[in-house]
Amino acid sequence: MKKVLVGGCFDLIHYGHIVFLKEARKQGDYLIVALESDDNVKKYKGENRPVHKQSERAEMLRSLRMVDEVIELPPMNSDKEYFDLVKHVLPNVIAITKDDPQTENKKKQASLINAQTVEVTHLVRPYSTTLLINEL
Repeated sequence: MKKVLVGGCFDLIHYGHIVFLKEARKQGDYLIVALESDDNVKKYKGENRPVHKQSERAEMLRSLRMVDEVIELPPMNSDKEYFDLVKHVLPNVIAITKDDPQTENKKKQASLINAQTVEVTHLVRPYSTTLLINEL
């Protein structure tokens, strides 16, 4: 079985998320989503985030047919913690967007476990949770 790993906040599921997850799933047989903790979302996105708690975001992701597994991450503060997760999951592919700010870290993680890093899509503009929140 070819496992694909993606990571993210997935706070308000939108069209860009769906495109990304569908393209990621095409890279293998089993799609695993590493879902950021509420603390990390708040740290990366601001005090008013996340809109949905991690358990709610996880349930929404699990309801999508292209998602096979969701790992609800604890608060993580270092690249080593993320790498330990990757070593535990042992994906064949780490799928990313072209504009992923963690591209270099994810490429290092993939190379250390003999996995591929695949850019499956660019960020689908104008779809982003931050833009949606600002519009509303």
